Amino acid sequence: MPIVNRIADYAQDMTTWRQHLHTIPELGFECPETAAFVAARLREFGVDEIHPGIARTGMVAIINGQGASQGNGPTIGLRADMDALPITEATGLEYASQNPGKMHACGHDGHTTMLLGAARYLAETRNFRGRVALIFQPAEEAGGGGEVMVQEGIMDRFDIDQVFAIHNAPGFEFGTFHCNSGAMMAAADTMHIRIQGKGGHGARPSDCADPVVAACGIVQAIQTISSRNLESGEQLVISVTQIHTGTVDNVIPDTAYINGTVRTFDKTVQQMVVKRLHEIVAGQAASYGVTAELEFEYGYPPTINDATRAEFAAEVAREVVGAPLVDDNISPVMGAEDFAYLLEARPGAYLFLGQGEGAGLHHPEYNFNDEVAPVGASFLARLVERAQPMNRVAE
Repeated sequence: MPIVNRIADYAQDMTTWRQHLHTIPELGFECPETAAFVAARLREFGVDEIHPGIARTGMVAIINGQGASQGNGPTIGLRADMDALPITEATGLEYASQNPGKMHACGHDGHTTMLLGAARYLAETRNFRGRVALIFQPAEEAGGGGEVMVQEGIMDRFDIDQVFAIHNAPGFEFGTFHCNSGAMMAAADTMHIRIQGKGGHGARPSDCADPVVAACGIVQAIQTISSRNLESGEQLVISVTQIHTGTVDNVIPDTAYINGTVRTFDKTVQQMVVKRLHEIVAGQAASYGVTAELEFEYGYPPTINDATRAEFAAEVAREVVGAPLVDDNISPVMGAEDFAYLLEARPGAYLFLGQGEGAGLHHPEYNFNDEVAPVGASFLARLVERAQPMNRVAE
């Protein structure tokens, strides 16, 4: 596999960095120890600028390439997420989490390591035009750290032209890259439905307005949105994941609560779902003699690759791993990712990097495959070396 030879020389160092990061998982926006480790490595590498304290514990570091002082060449943004998950680790590794109830179960320790590997190489060689902006982001798993970094102005402050990121993919063949030229991941929204009825004795339902049967009716009707309101080929998932009501067998409760997730790729479909949910909740509530309200909580938007940048990224991936190991027409997946906010602010691309067999993401036995780190770092470095200025989309 033709990874960058110099980056291959860093393989053991990258393993050491990653396994250390694995021992110190941190959650959400509170990643101070992780950020301190990253900043220390960046100073060792001799990067030109380190800007901490963005989105609380995030940072952007700048490496200047050829012609940067004259404003020549693009500024390429490369993003790695740093936060972990509230999961108790069950790997039994000697470098397992030292923070109880917290675990790098999604490989963000590996993402951070791959970007550090690329940073070391780029700071050493400077074999590129323009600048690279290294974006180390907290709170991908919850809180939308990517959105906060954009809101705090990183795109304009650092004059970022385009952005790229990769995510490890257990179960995909080792060293393979996967992307497409459109929707990669879905929007992730949440529905909350609260039903108010009239409780009473379970033996006298005629005296009650039963929220339990109303909840059942609402859930059943929600299932028709996908089957009766979509044109062929449109993609949508609505999953009811919680129903809470009642306490004992002989009491009809006063209230019920329904919760679930809505996954879409298209804003028109998303708005259709919101409209139909409101209609179903109101109509079913009326038919069962209860009242009900819907709260629709908008979450991460869909992750949409820019076609030109996705094509460019796939070309770079072919250079690194060979054409047979690159799939540039992967079907979208229903998971969500807050890199979507960066792609809304600037054109770019998001790719999956196969790491072979093993426990899946968000599993207590998951572990990042250290052997794939030089592959990812080589890809990120080559992106910068091969990038040329591209006209921004209209903003």
